Amino acid sequence: MNANNAQPAAVVLLSGGLDSATCLAIAANEGYACTALSFQYGQRSVAEIDAARRLVTTYGADHRIARVELDQFGGSALTDKSRDVPETPSEGIPDTYVPARNTIFLSIALGWAEILNAKSIFIGVNAIDYSGYPDCRPEYIEAFQRMANLATRASVEDGRVVHIRTPLLHATKSEIIATGHHLGVDYSNTVSCYQADEIGRACGRCDACRLRRQGFEQARIPDPTIYA
Repeated sequence: MNANNAQPAAVVLLSGGLDSATCLAIAANEGYACTALSFQYGQRSVAEIDAARRLVTTYGADHRIARVELDQFGGSALTDKSRDVPETPSEGIPDTYVPARNTIFLSIALGWAEILNAKSIFIGVNAIDYSGYPDCRPEYIEAFQRMANLATRASVEDGRVVHIRTPLLHATKSEIIATGHHLGVDYSNTVSCYQADEIGRACGRCDACRLRRQGFEQARIPDPTIYA
């Protein structure tokens, strides 16, 4: 935990991707002592964890990596290597959706926030330029917010409310990139690709790569992504 107790504490979910890096920069800019939480959940690309490690050093944030073996259950192209990552946009919820992922991640973040006496949890979900995941929608965040403040001793006994902060929820990808660029985010330290290789080179074909490339083009900011 950050030693500067004068700053309010916040837990920031940090995947190592573009959106979560921007979220970390926003939280730091707002004056929070950030504690970053990343997950190894059996995802195809572990290069994003290395990206998260690089990002936290920029902000002097405490960093924890939790292990949740979602690949035991599969159900997603990101956790089941027998399934191909889709490389063309699909109708409906794509095969890269990981069942219950944000619910699990936010629940663990909630527990850590209670321990740290943090009143804010930042998550970089987005409901505009995104892949259609149900746990990125505003109504999902609102429901989790209500549940969170029924679930902790801090809220029941002390009335301490935890806020689920989603500063990117209604932003386009280009707006997210422009915001991060203004805040000094080095996007070359991020990995967005669903199937990046072990050193973080992007495939350039998956949905995450498509949205990322399009965002940089629309923001008119050079794309620092290294493609395989």
